[in-house]
Amino acid sequence: MSDEKSIDQNITDQKKQQNALAKNRLMGLTEKLYNQFLDEVVPNISLPSRTKENIRYDEKSHVWVYGDRESERSAKTVKGAFQLLKSTHAVDFIIKNHLQQDRGSTLRELYYISEGWDIAKFHEQPESDRLIEDLEIITGLQREYFHMRPEEDGATMFGPIRIREQTKRGSRTIHCQEDIGESGYQIPFNVENIEFLDHDAKFIIAIETGGMYARLIENGFDEKYNAILVHLKGQPARSTRRMIKRMNEELGIPVTVFTDGDPWSYRIFASVAYGAIKSAHLSEFMATPGAQFIGVQPSDIVEYELSTDKLTDKDVAALRSELSDPRFESDYWKEQIKLQLDIKKKAEQQAFAGKGLDFVTDKYLPERLTDMGII
Repeated sequence: MSDEKSIDQNITDQKKQQNALAKNRLMGLTEKLYNQFLDEVVPNISLPSRTKENIRYDEKSHVWVYGDRESERSAKTVKGAFQLLKSTHAVDFIIKNHLQQDRGSTLRELYYISEGWDIAKFHEQPESDRLIEDLEIITGLQREYFHMRPEEDGATMFGPIRIREQTKRGSRTIHCQEDIGESGYQIPFNVENIEFLDHDAKFIIAIETGGMYARLIENGFDEKYNAILVHLKGQPARSTRRMIKRMNEELGIPVTVFTDGDPWSYRIFASVAYGAIKSAHLSEFMATPGAQFIGVQPSDIVEYELSTDKLTDKDVAALRSELSDPRFESDYWKEQIKLQLDIKKKAEQQAFAGKGLDFVTDKYLPERLTDMGII
């Protein structure tokens, strides 16, 4: 019992430290602007240019990061002055309502809350979303430190791992096979509130579609191979990617990614393994460079004669773009992408069902995972 109290206290202390850190860094922004006023300098802040041209592939960390180009938010222009005004209103709201009262808001709620800010209100939600991303870049912290959460539900996971989650109503210990329903454990928006207690997992398999995730659970794949199944729900949320990285980095569990066989799904894999342009300022925090791609491979389409759809013009353009993308510069990816361009076909994960409901768990995945050295 004392051990449980000790863990609870550690998590509570950690949250207090996060709140204090967030407050100090946000206050640092307002103090900087205030001091510029005192020094008779036009208030301004500099941020990395968030464009494709300013994204570079870091060979050391194997993730996407921002380059050296910067853009300025300055009160020299009316637009810049309004941006700074909205930033200070957002900082004031976060500190007073979130950090000091230990509460939170969704990104959507922040947009509506700004309706009461008179001339500082946002005109559309993408504007307030970008401002929160700006604050992340300026402070070097994730939005979870500000108690800002997305509107949508998190993804789920299912497998042999026991965790402790600190919630608003106290801590709870959960075994992600034994203490949950068939849909799995729902990953919270802030996974820093989770402590890993113990596990028997040999690897993680991150799965794009809900249908395949359910198939693996129904067929007992997690139990037979001691696998943690993570449902990506398409392009994975930041909390999902962070959870995968934490389990890989802190517990040493290998990560594999199982998606549909099309260019957009390959980018889902890339976002898990290397990061995404939109969140390049957090790539080193969320990306898992050691993640390996299982499939569906273009070569699988040929080998297993899977049911397919024809590539669209957009699919073809995306595949050709990936041939010059450093995330896909390996011989393996160039070979697979060129093959797909030749056969002009794509396939979904569920196409394996044409070989029988147990084919994917009894044959395809065991063989692929063996070839990859995972099992």
